[in-house]
Amino acid sequence: MPRNMRRVMFATLMLGIALPALADNPGYDRPGYGFTPVVLGAGNITFEQGLPDWSRNRQDGITSSQYSADSLLRIGIGGPLELQLASSPWNSLRQSGAGSTFSSQGHGDTVLGLKLALPSSNQAFSWGLLGSVEFTDGAKAFRGARRQYLLGSQFNLLASERNSLGLYLQDVRSGGADSTLVAVSDNYALSKTLTLYAETARLHAPDQGSGTLAGAGLAWMITPRVQLDAGFDHRLGGAAPQWQANLGASVYFGR
Repeated sequence: MPRNMRRVMFATLMLGIALPALADNPGYDRPGYGFTPVVLGAGNITFEQGLPDWSRNRQDGITSSQYSADSLLRIGIGGPLELQLASSPWNSLRQSGAGSTFSSQGHGDTVLGLKLALPSSNQAFSWGLLGSVEFTDGAKAFRGARRQYLLGSQFNLLASERNSLGLYLQDVRSGGADSTLVAVSDNYALSKTLTLYAETARLHAPDQGSGTLAGAGLAWMITPRVQLDAGFDHRLGGAAPQWQANLGASVYFGR
């Protein structure tokens, strides 16, 4: 990862640690599939950063390994709405096999999204919608072939004081075709600051078919404003990434 990017992320993390813990943090969209169905208050900001995230896949004799410094900026705009701006300012891709090697670095596409927290009469149940558009403005090796439109829905149930369950449904439309994802998760609070999660997901892409994967990880609230996360997913079968790993930090800048 470039040195100047590491400095920016370190400074952001230190700023989050230094800020007073006065506001009610609604939680983060990292880690794992899906998002928190609770939105930020008006004027509040959260920054979530991969440090970086990694994926590995092998198909048709070609092994691909990619590192992505995925960035997500969330801004509360009032009421049940939250504005999101995402990108990956740094990516590194390496492909090898069939007697050749290819490598490339560059930034990814820009994503503009809007989250809606839906009403619930049950305090143990929360749900929300997320819609976004991904523009094709990334570097050549990391750019989508066409503009993509995403619609996701998240359903969370607090099963007990320590245990919560999640269901995430996603549809991505691009070029007249739909790719879908269904993920379920189980989150268990080991303590007030440490949460263990497990997840499994089924993916389907019209040009690749279907596949499943599963994984687990940890989220650690080192302060009421700062979270660190680490986890992994592994392919169970079909057309899915062979390995995925996440390492990230999230900082809440609420008032």
